This record gives sequence, structure tokens and C-alpha cells, in this order.
Amino acid sequence: MNAHLASWNDGPARGAIVDFVDRVTAEGGPGHVPPPERVAVFDNDGTLWCEKPMPIELGFVLQRLGAMAEADASLRERQPWKAAHDRDYAWLGAAMTKHYNGDESDVKLLIAGVIQAFAGWAVDDYADAAATFLGAARHPTLDRPLAACGYLPMVELLRFLEANGFTVYIASGGDRDFMRVVTEEIYGIPPERVIGSSNALRWQEDGAAGGSIVYLAEPDVFDDGPVKPVRIWSRVGRRPILAAGNSNGDIPTLRFAGGDGRPALRLLVDHDDGEREFHYTGGAEQALDAARAEGWTVVSVKDDWATVFADHPR
Repeated sequence: MNAHLASWNDGPARGAIVDFVDRVTAEGGPGHVPPPERVAVFDNDGTLWCEKPMPIELGFVLQRLGAMAEADASLRERQPWKAAHDRDYAWLGAAMTKHYNGDESDVKLLIAGVIQAFAGWAVDDYADAAATFLGAARHPTLDRPLAACGYLPMVELLRFLEANGFTVYIASGGDRDFMRVVTEEIYGIPPERVIGSSNALRWQEDGAAGGSIVYLAEPDVFDDGPVKPVRIWSRVGRRPILAAGNSNGDIPTLRFAGGDGRPALRLLVDHDDGEREFHYTGGAEQALDAARAEGWTVVSVKDDWATVFADHPR
């Protein structure tokens, strides 16, 4: 078994990955792709790390919204501050599931709250707060540090691809600047290769050395669904030949991979292991149907991963 994929069981998913990499790296072969064109893109929440009972980023947002609700009682009956104040993880998690099924009502409330929560913050202050949160908080049910909730098989896959001349990007609906705090530590992916959602930004002279970049009280982009391929192209300038996701929001990215006449590998993570992680299909029903209809490679957490998470100090 390939040393880079030690946590993968020998089965169809691992076989599809190895066969694809062998094909695109074979000099002179019909499927050969030059190294500069070996671009891979990965979703983050639910693809590279755990997203239940709600995305990890929402724990950070909840902390900030909860502090705002403590300071202003009038916010406690308005969503998303109400959910934050009441520690209503179900509402926050359901907002994302509803979004993946085409109902934007609650996610719009959530985004509006996030915009207000961090308006006026300098990007450096946001990064420091996110790093503090990720360094101290633990997953509510897995009893692991949040920074230890990355999927070991997927991290191994990133290294395997890099060893074979791929350049790997993260393209996620999650907040770009939140992810950038930990992507190098957890995945070995530097911040300049992270594409995600963001608030609008402005540079201002404020007495700090070099001035500050601050968040405005307005959105920039929500990087999900059909927006993802656009953002990938605008940032990378190349069409990926490998794409991995786990939800309905990843369908356009998976279809974007390859293109006419080019090889492509499309991976869809199926969360079917309630013992070691979580068992759910909510928000992924259309993606699973598309995988069956279009021949994508479905990665079963239960069957394809010998190990889900790396060992960690308690």
C-alpha cells in the first residue's frame, strides 16, 4: 500500500485515486498532464475536517455573537444572536443544511449577523481571535481539540498529490480568513492557496505601522455553489483536474473539474460512520444522486478510511 495513503483501506476509492494519479503523471501516456496543470481543489467543512454538529467556524461566530447579546439584551430575541445566546447549535447547523437544500432564509440571517459581528475589526485582530479560539476550544462531542478535527486520510491525500506534482487549493464556503489561521498547521496548505467567503475590506491609515485592513459592514462574496468555480478560476487561472467535496454546494466545483477532453477525478465524501464520526446525508442528497448518475468516486468514511482522525495529546 502506498505509504502516503496509510489510513486508506484498499478499495475502490483508494484505487481510483492511485489509478488517476498514475495516469496523469505517466510521461508520454495518453492521460499525461504537465505538473503546472495538476491543480486540485478541496472543500473544507465536511471534506477536510469535521462539520457536525455545526461547522467549526460557527463556534467562533457563536462566541462573538453571544458576547454581543450579553452586552445588548435587545439582540437576544433576534437570530442569529438568539441562537448564540441560547447555545442553540441545532439552529446554526440546520441553517447550513437548509442552505444546501436551497432554502436561504436562515443562512441569510446568519451572514447578516456575521457581517455586523466583525465590522470594524482589523484583519490582524480577527486572526488573533480565531487562533485563540482554535487553540483553546474542544469539539463538543468528539472530545478532541478543534485543531485536531482534520481527517487524517484527507491530509494524507494532500501529501500524496503534492508528491506527484499537484498544487492543492482549498475552495470553501467557510470564511477565508478563519481558515487561513490553521490551514498550514493542519493541512500544510499556505494561506495564499485558501479561497473562501469574505466580508468587504478597506485599508485605512490609523496610526498603526503600515495602516490596517478592516472589515466593512457589508458582504464581499459567499463562496458556495456556482460561485465556487468562478472564484477558483479568478484566483487560480486554471481549471482543476481533481476536486473533492461533500455537499450539494460542491456540485458545481466537481462538475467544473477536468473539462472537455481532460482527465478528471471527482471525489465526494459520504458521512456514513456514526461510530467514529457522524452519520448524515442532509444537505448532500443531490450530490450523492449526481455521484451515482455521473460516475464520481464516493469516499465512504466507514469503508474507505481505516482511521478518521490522527492521535492527539489530550
